[in-house]
Amino acid sequence: MAAESEGTPCWADGTFGDLEGAKRFYGELLGWTYGDSMPEYGNYTQAYVDGKAVAALSPPMPGQEAPSAWCLYLASPDAAATAGKVREHGGHVIVEPMQVGDFGTMVIAADPGGAPFGVWQAGSHKGFEAQAVPGAYTWAEVFTRDPEKADAFFRSVFGYGVKHLDDDAIDFALYDLGADPVLGRMRMGDEFPAGVPAHLNVYFTVADCDAAVEKATSLGAQLRFGPMTIPFGRFAALTDPQGAVFSVIDPTTTGGEMPGVTAVS
Repeated sequence: MAAESEGTPCWADGTFGDLEGAKRFYGELLGWTYGDSMPEYGNYTQAYVDGKAVAALSPPMPGQEAPSAWCLYLASPDAAATAGKVREHGGHVIVEPMQVGDFGTMVIAADPGGAPFGVWQAGSHKGFEAQAVPGAYTWAEVFTRDPEKADAFFRSVFGYGVKHLDDDAIDFALYDLGADPVLGRMRMGDEFPAGVPAHLNVYFTVADCDAAVEKATSLGAQLRFGPMTIPFGRFAALTDPQGAVFSVIDPTTTGGEMPGVTAVS
């Protein structure tokens, strides 16, 4: 499998204080199985659906006290050059370019509004081996309180085209690489408590959104929004038992009219 084009979401991993608890939760919810933990890489543990790598879980790095969270990685042919562009356009580099064995080179960064994301320059690990099937990643959105800065930043760093949804009810944009959208961007309004930071929210595919929500809450998750049916599928937003936010979506259950979009010149 070849490395993804620059700016394409290519991998997701979650950091959890209770690694075994996270493995149980996502294993039961999404049907994940797991490879062996890699102690030489901080017990990083890959998750699989039907034998294909779809994500990874790990405990925090020693001395790190960050809250449990998911991180989405965007592909780059040169992680160091991307880190430079992040700084140039008002973002922050949290973890400098770091080679991870022969797997590849990673960067952890944040946009000007503080939304963290990863950058991945592929080596032997190209990224997702499956997407948009039950249990696998399918979509992500940047949640920000400063949409104008986010749009300008991601466009400048990754070359995205930016299209705004023609909908007065929400401030939502789609980021694309010339064809289908690869990311969404949502403005965080007053409905988000002041303490909720900017973040990237990852979506995992499920066969039945309502059943997945029922399962997740029975396992200790909290429902934050939904389920709701939109033209792209039936989805719900959740917080897992350790406080990490994520969403589930059944893309086969759709409703409503597809909104129009306006390109940003």
